[in-house]
Amino acid sequence: MSAARTGSGSLPGDPPGGRRALAVWGIGVSVYFVAVIFRTSLGVAGLDAADRFDVNASALSTFSILQLLVYAGMQIPVGLLVDRLGTKKVLGIGVVLFTAGQLGFAFSPSYGMALASRALLGCGDAMTFISVLRLGTRWFPARRGPLVAQMAGLVGMAGNLVSTLVLARLLHGIGWTAAFAGSAFAGVVVFVLLVLFLKDHPEGHEPEPVPHLGATYVRRQIAASWREPGTRLGLWVHFTTQFPAMVFLLLWGMPFLVEAQGLSRAVAGELLTLVVLSNMAFGLVYGQIVARHHGARLPLALGTVGATALLWAVTLAYPADTAPMWLLVVLCVVLGACGPASMIGFDFARPANPPERQGTASGITNMGGFVASMTTLFAIGVLLDATGEDYTVAFSAVFVLQALGVTQILRLRRRAARRERDRLVASRVSSVHVPV
Repeated sequence: MSAARTGSGSLPGDPPGGRRALAVWGIGVSVYFVAVIFRTSLGVAGLDAADRFDVNASALSTFSILQLLVYAGMQIPVGLLVDRLGTKKVLGIGVVLFTAGQLGFAFSPSYGMALASRALLGCGDAMTFISVLRLGTRWFPARRGPLVAQMAGLVGMAGNLVSTLVLARLLHGIGWTAAFAGSAFAGVVVFVLLVLFLKDHPEGHEPEPVPHLGATYVRRQIAASWREPGTRLGLWVHFTTQFPAMVFLLLWGMPFLVEAQGLSRAVAGELLTLVVLSNMAFGLVYGQIVARHHGARLPLALGTVGATALLWAVTLAYPADTAPMWLLVVLCVVLGACGPASMIGFDFARPANPPERQGTASGITNMGGFVASMTTLFAIGVLLDATGEDYTVAFSAVFVLQALGVTQILRLRRRAARRERDRLVASRVSSVHVPV
């Protein structure tokens, strides 16, 4: 008899999902939510940080570059740790680290100590998203994977919304130290919830035992994940789609809108909020589309890249000294699609790898956008200093990385599609059980 799918549309052995899965997963994404608040807090405090530590554009960009360098460098180790130790332990370590980093940033008396605090924050932040993706695959049926991943990204953007709406007001109301130290309390709250209520998997769905995390195991996990064209395609999709919005929200959006476009901080903050709200709306739409129409993944990703490049080109090349408000609004709306488009990268890596490699493959994929963001943050800072703060020249760095990413996506797309079809056929054959 055929057991390819159950009546609910789930594959044999799939987790049941349901309310309990939603509750446990909710604890995991609450940790990611707080991590994103801390990660993006510098985006609303960039000008204040420049004044507080008396640094120029290049030195200011170093905060975010170092944070993302640590984050990107930790992705493969974190993926291996999640596969080996499970979600709860890795998330717990992450909460302790990013909370300590946020507290350290609040009380840093010098630029050097503030840099160290952001690096610590980046290390803890790096442990959250991969863990949440793994938690979703352990608690929800595979067919829910794209939607669950997009919802995790949606919750993360809600954290960004808290930064732009709440933390920005606290910063200018109660001051630097009180705002950053007070926000760190959220890390304590989610740590308690995690310790008391989070479980790695439902009863009866324990993963296969993973070998000791030795050098041979690590090499095999990384090599096997990298050999899959879907993993590499996922990395380049994430690389190409995520960074324009990340760079804008993490650091350079506020200075660009205030210094280059002549807007007030209040209006600039509203436009940053628009990016976040747009991201949340696109996340809901993209998640539903990809879950129902798998073939829409690449058109959505490439369409987002093309729309982003077009709007940046029109904004930067606008003949007047400043772009009109309607154009800035459209730019921010389109930037909102970057985050959901980057999540599509995981939808290429996920079906390309078996469950025991999901953490490692997700870590490789997640490196893409953060490496691109780190590179662009650095390039913009250097170009601003070299050109006397010419934002048109500085932001043109976006097009270079987009061109590189699109080239790689087009190179890998057919190979990944063939491999995915082969794996799907093999899984259907293996799911047909012969009665005894």
